Amino acid sequence: MGEGTKKRIKEAIEQLNYHPNFLARSLKQKKSRTIGIIAANILHHYSTQVCRAIEDFCQQHNYHVIICNADDDPKKEKNYIEMLLAKQVDGLIVVPTGENMALYEELVKQDFPLVFMDRKVEGVAVDTVTLKNRIAAMEAVNQFAEYGHRHIAMITLLPKVSVREERIKGYFDGLQGNFLGKSDELLRTAEIVDVQGEFESLMNQDSPPTALLVGNDLVLMEVLRAAKRLGVVLPEQLSIISFDEVSFADFINPPITTIAQPAFEMGKKAAELLLNKVEDDDQVEPADYAYDGILQIRQSVARLREGQR
Repeated sequence: MGEGTKKRIKEAIEQLNYHPNFLARSLKQKKSRTIGIIAANILHHYSTQVCRAIEDFCQQHNYHVIICNADDDPKKEKNYIEMLLAKQVDGLIVVPTGENMALYEELVKQDFPLVFMDRKVEGVAVDTVTLKNRIAAMEAVNQFAEYGHRHIAMITLLPKVSVREERIKGYFDGLQGNFLGKSDELLRTAEIVDVQGEFESLMNQDSPPTALLVGNDLVLMEVLRAAKRLGVVLPEQLSIISFDEVSFADFINPPITTIAQPAFEMGKKAAELLLNKVEDDDQVEPADYAYDGILQIRQSVARLREGQR
């Protein structure tokens, strides 16, 4: 196209205030160049980072993103999946509740581009991007044990999904591997509104724990609030390791030891897998992509003093 023609077309576009009809374009190309993300809870720092990584990758490849927040509610998840399909998205990245099996299976049956993030759903053959949660939890308990702790507790949300179940299993693996007794009194699972009460119950035992593994960043916030209210001094009275790196971890007093997830790398991988499915009809067998947790040692973990053992 000659420069004169380009100039006349540009002037016509500006004069007519022309905008492309993306719906008509998507019907012709049979692609909307839009993908959907269904997050479990966008308030998680991890979820925010993952969504940002996915959006960045998609933008670089000229895809738009619609982000939905399911609040770990199967009904909301189902409604969002159906809404996004009605909008003719090209694919979905989902943090699944695990409770919409018929819908997941139908998407797989139709070869609809689908990637699961953060959680596995047994019996559903899709690419899944996760953390090695069981190993990460075990390594956290090992760290406590190395510092002399023998009375190690864990607080997490109710184990409705695979990620929480795996972290609990890793916690018990760590106790067993360090020849520490398994005590149901030291494992507490609760809804987020009840976490502070469970923490208070733990600390009011005759022999309260000296170390605590925290299930995620939202639970950590409740634990820190309860510790402040009860006057529990960290790490002198209680050492803490929490899943999920949080923005304040390195400057709060004391700085919090965390198990960081490579969220940006994981989000990019999920987006890459999905766009490969969207753009390539030759589908490969689905696989699990599991990433190592990164133990960020800070001052919230201290060696147990001789008199505390």
